Amino acid sequence: MINPRERNLKGIYRVFPLLAEKNVDMKKEILAGLTTFLTMAYIIAVNPNILSKTGMDAGALVTATCLAAAIGCFLMGFIADLPFALASGMGLNAFFAFTVVLKGKISWETALTAVLIEGVIFIFLTLFKIREAVVNSIPINIKHAVTGGIGVFIAFIGFSGCGLIVANEATKISMGQMTPAVGIAAIGLFIIAILDKKRIRGSILYGIAVSSLIAWIYAFINPQAAADLQIYLPKGIFKFESIAPIAGKIDFSIFFDLKNIGNFFVIVCTFLFVDFFDTLGTLIGVCSKANMLDEDGKVPNVGRALLADSLGTTVGALLGVSTVTTYVESSMGVMAGGRTGWTAVTTGVLFLVAMFFSPIFISIPACATAPALIYVGYLMLSSLKEIDLHDVTEGLPAFITITTMALTYSIGDGLTLGILSYVLINLFYNIFAKKDEKRSVSMIMVILGVLFLIKLIFM
Repeated sequence: MINPRERNLKGIYRVFPLLAEKNVDMKKEILAGLTTFLTMAYIIAVNPNILSKTGMDAGALVTATCLAAAIGCFLMGFIADLPFALASGMGLNAFFAFTVVLKGKISWETALTAVLIEGVIFIFLTLFKIREAVVNSIPINIKHAVTGGIGVFIAFIGFSGCGLIVANEATKISMGQMTPAVGIAAIGLFIIAILDKKRIRGSILYGIAVSSLIAWIYAFINPQAAADLQIYLPKGIFKFESIAPIAGKIDFSIFFDLKNIGNFFVIVCTFLFVDFFDTLGTLIGVCSKANMLDEDGKVPNVGRALLADSLGTTVGALLGVSTVTTYVESSMGVMAGGRTGWTAVTTGVLFLVAMFFSPIFISIPACATAPALIYVGYLMLSSLKEIDLHDVTEGLPAFITITTMALTYSIGDGLTLGILSYVLINLFYNIFAKKDEKRSVSMIMVILGVLFLIKLIFM
């Protein structure tokens, strides 16, 4: 969708609307981009760690992860003019490594081929505006619920990242011990809250920076105890690895393997589904919180945003990484004031820089980014006041969306259950309701409900 203000743009400005932006507060946009980058820099370490278990070269994966993220951010910034960052998706990389390659006995080259096919399919779905139609069909209350759900979800990630919440076999989760990591996260959270209350720009960034410094000092004083809490000093400053061992390793021989082609199709569909609705939920949730939805409750430039996401996945597969997707951590930059594509471009530039300084960014511990996740989670809960909880046909699906995002540890699954419950509740209500009280449920929502039900039963 082209934003109304872009319709008079011509030439290069129509292709790259970011270049037509005027009166931009570049200081705020750069600060927002830096904030987003710091909260998602963990992917530089985590993605290679997960994907290397398939036999892929770990050093090459560090460079490819940074490069794919940078390209994805540039596409989002220049094409869609939105402040969203992209990188290899968490969950999707684990599915790639542990389910597809290790459990499924499929080569990582074939798995990359599945990611490439997914990206190409998404490009066509986007160009034919199928993905855009899905985004626009979702009711406004569900959109607000997605924002609140993402808030609970990222706060949960923050609490578990610093160790305040831990796994428990008896109760599923429970409160952890009051370790130095929890203390460091608490200090960072207090810093962010106080600075934000004082309306000091960059409060989230300051919180991350101070928490990181405290964590590194602790690692210097007591390295063994710090290591037990996953806190490490940077192992150097400069490092660069070639992507040659993994780039361009696409294997199309699977199309001639009649025995495994069916399984390959299921893998592609799984990548498609998870990426589609994770991205969908992130775009809706972050735009809603930033008051970027238009008067009809639609995401601005959603078609271009989805195209950037699709192209990012395609390029990422060619570089040698799993599905590239829009990151929920983009909400950190939005909360820091990012409103244009310059935020995404800044994040992209920092990923390029990180290719050469990866030891520093890899060493930012989870307890240092936890305060940002927790605080932004709190801010995103403000969207709940927009939901009509007194109307069960609207409130119950919203509640299911919010709670299941965190409890399933998946934005896509939470949105799936929310949409499915909305369709079922409203269709059954319409059976018994008076004619003038029947609820309008769009055909796209009904189709989504049927597809989700099939997925839950058979996949």
